[in-house]
Amino acid sequence: MMTAPPFPTVIALADAGAPAETYSPAPDRILSGDPVQTVSNRFSSADGRFNCGLWTGAVGAWRVVFTENEFCHLLEGVVLVKGDDGSERRFVAGDAFVMPAGFTGIWEILAPAKKYYAVYE
Repeated sequence: MMTAPPFPTVIALADAGAPAETYSPAPDRILSGDPVQTVSNRFSSADGRFNCGLWTGAVGAWRVVFTENEFCHLLEGVVLVKGDDGSERRFVAGDAFVMPAGFTGIWEILAPAKKYYAVYE
C-alpha cells in the first residue's frame, strides 16, 4: 500500500519556533557599539535557498555585503542603511523593505530592532 506524501504545514512566523541563536558581526566589520544579534529561523525550503524567521539586533553599526536578497519587515526599532554608493535610508517599526543581493554598505541600529526576514540565495 502506498502512503500519501505529507501535507505541507503552514508556518506562522509569530508562533514559537526554534530557540534563537546569538551572534555578532565579524570584529573587523563592527564600526560602533556592540551589535549583538539573534536569529530564529522558522522555515527553510528543501533546497536551502529560501529561509525566513525572526531577527533581533542591538544598537551598533557594521559593514555589510549582501550575497542574498532579503525582505525585511521591521517590527521594532530604528535602522539606518547607508550604501557605498552614497544612498541612505532610515527605517522604523512598521516599515518593510528589500536588501538586494550585491548591496554593500553599513547597517546601523539606532534603537534595538526586531524584524521578520525572508531570504532568498
